[in-house]
Amino acid sequence: MDTKDLERKFHMIGGDGEKSYARNSSLQKKASDMAKHITLETLQQLYKETRPKSLGIADLGCSSGPNTLSTIKEIIKAVEVAHNNEISNQPLPELSFFLNDLPGNDFNTIFKSLPDFHTELKRDINDGDFPSVFIAAYPGSFYGRIFPEKTIHFIYSSYSLHWLSKVPPALYDKEGKSINKGCVSICSSSPEAVSNAYYSQFKEDFSSFLRCRSKELVAAGRMVLITLGREGPAHVDRGNSFFWELLSRSIMDLVAQGETEEEKLDSYDMHFYAPSAAEVEGEVNKEGSFELESLEMLEVDDDKENVDDTSYGNAVAKTVRAVQESMLVQHFGEKILDKLFDTYARMVDEELAEEDIRPITFVVVLRRKL
Repeated sequence: MDTKDLERKFHMIGGDGEKSYARNSSLQKKASDMAKHITLETLQQLYKETRPKSLGIADLGCSSGPNTLSTIKEIIKAVEVAHNNEISNQPLPELSFFLNDLPGNDFNTIFKSLPDFHTELKRDINDGDFPSVFIAAYPGSFYGRIFPEKTIHFIYSSYSLHWLSKVPPALYDKEGKSINKGCVSICSSSPEAVSNAYYSQFKEDFSSFLRCRSKELVAAGRMVLITLGREGPAHVDRGNSFFWELLSRSIMDLVAQGETEEEKLDSYDMHFYAPSAAEVEGEVNKEGSFELESLEMLEVDDDKENVDDTSYGNAVAKTVRAVQESMLVQHFGEKILDKLFDTYARMVDEELAEEDIRPITFVVVLRRKL
């Protein structure tokens, strides 16, 4: 699937229904909360250095759930604190928030909740000193240009950059058939050429991302990027890649039951890549527009004992479904989805009973060079 197809078709489940991303993104929220001190301290440092009268802030891959507005509220409070500590005799800066995601994203759900958001914000802001806050949507792929030159001070992106711009073309042979049979991503049975194809696509995409953002950020502007990753050089581990291996096994289970065809599994490839810290740092250094201020690795606590579901596997299945359903429906049809994710939830629980799965998250702080 090429870039244009993905831009049109890939999106989280919108609205606020039982299966929506809004209702099934608590695992992502937990990661952003763990990294919150890094995000807010980076923003405050930027503000102390630049003291702009108008501050442009972008959320790349904002999706449509409550996480987006929760982050905006935290950012506003952090700017207020930094402002009062530094230049309290001046009015607060105007704050412009630019929400970006692919065009199929459910931006409407965000905007419908803005009246309540503004009411809560005014209630929470201290001493009635309320900043002017502007919120707009900028649909499009962040692997290309999104904003005018030098208009953004701070960029935040959470759980988005592990999605590539397209399925790597090198996954397909001359006849157009996938070389990654039986797997939807990199898994233990994948030939080495599969890992190479994904890594090559990551390098191309991440370099393009950095190049575009360097044009849009002001000098010394900052980025905080929260993304899934992996701990070492091996592409297959018991981390993020393992969750996709279990999804492959779940589909194969349905193939064995005659619910879908093996050919459909063989021809389904995801546009996902979890880089290593060395790969992230290597591309930052190679592209050259940014200084890497910090790169921290988090292990997000899976909190198996406190999920609001029958099992942790069920919570993971709901999260993955909210993210992947738009793509799975187009390829396999809607009929198999309930059974697929029931199977997936069971497999996750069975694996966790044997041994932990340890997904890795990176928090990357970048400073645009002068």
